[in-house]
Amino acid sequence: MNTLFDQTTIKSMTLKNRFARSATWEGMCEEDGRPTSRLLAFYRDLASGGVGLIITGYTFVSPEGKQLPGKMGIHTDDFAASMKEMTETVHDAGGKICIQLVHAGGQTDSGNAGRQPLAPSAVKIDQYPEVPAAMSPEDISRIVAAFGDGARRAKEWGFDAVQLHGAHGYLINQFLSPLANQRQDGYGGSIENRCRFLLETYDAVRAAVGPDFPVMIKLNGSDNLEGGLSEADALFTAKTLDARGIDCIEVSGGTPASGDQSPARVKIDTPDKEAYNLALAGKINEVVDCSIMVVGGFRSFAVAEKAVREGTDYISMARPFIREPDLVNRWQQGDRAPARCISCNGCFKPGLKEGGIYCVVEKKEKEKREA
Repeated sequence: MNTLFDQTTIKSMTLKNRFARSATWEGMCEEDGRPTSRLLAFYRDLASGGVGLIITGYTFVSPEGKQLPGKMGIHTDDFAASMKEMTETVHDAGGKICIQLVHAGGQTDSGNAGRQPLAPSAVKIDQYPEVPAAMSPEDISRIVAAFGDGARRAKEWGFDAVQLHGAHGYLINQFLSPLANQRQDGYGGSIENRCRFLLETYDAVRAAVGPDFPVMIKLNGSDNLEGGLSEADALFTAKTLDARGIDCIEVSGGTPASGDQSPARVKIDTPDKEAYNLALAGKINEVVDCSIMVVGGFRSFAVAEKAVREGTDYISMARPFIREPDLVNRWQQGDRAPARCISCNGCFKPGLKEGGIYCVVEKKEKEKREA
């Protein structure tokens, strides 16, 4: 029977447990996307705290795909020294690190992108801050190549895996979504066509890293949005990727326009509100052979343990590790009290002004203790 503390492998990567830090924006990079010493310390604490696999914050592969200040980039060879220091820091602390590759597409704005945003179609939908420009065939080819170049750099710089961000309304998800993708060419219409950009991107990444290097994807099991990616289309996409050779699918759900079914839900204060993407992950798990990871509201050891016992390969969390980077060690040492995260999303709000995310609740409690 599987347990949370099993040693496992994904291709060439050996993991000491089934816990992953799911990607999120940290806001701890320079304006050009270069990581800072603060980000390295943040990852070091996660590795020291017992997290088996750290998935980095979403990392833009091309400058116009940047969404927020302080976001990490992998669009240039100039970052080699800083990135190698990052991977070495995590490895020295006993962890493994996977870089998440993303292009924000229509979910960025002109200020952060440095130009009118690019998207599959020039449509204004709720999750877009402005009307984007429809991508030309040349734009598509260039961005596909940028994903491949990013993956090449990641392998050269010592990352243990790469993950494509195919969820939460970003560019890959935009191509998959009938709401965002209204193209009339070979990239739009049927789900087979809407998968084309993702498959070309996957092929470019796989060609860059070779057959033995782990390539993963974060994929919505549903956009939880009328007109968006449906469960049926997500199952088709997952099966197609599995046949292509993807090594692990991290299942998520929702977009910024999905209301109370968005990716980062609030007020997760009882076990029945946890693991809100687990049912979607279970459906995908039934149709693929690759590893399955699931994110979304895990707070209790018992809920995570039950998910693994019933067939999920990995449990990923983001917000709980912002407050407790040593949560995995605490649980492994026998303290099975739930994560202290109260799911308020306050950790993200000060990041733009103060140079990065942190738990505002923990900070206030620390200040009270020291007063």
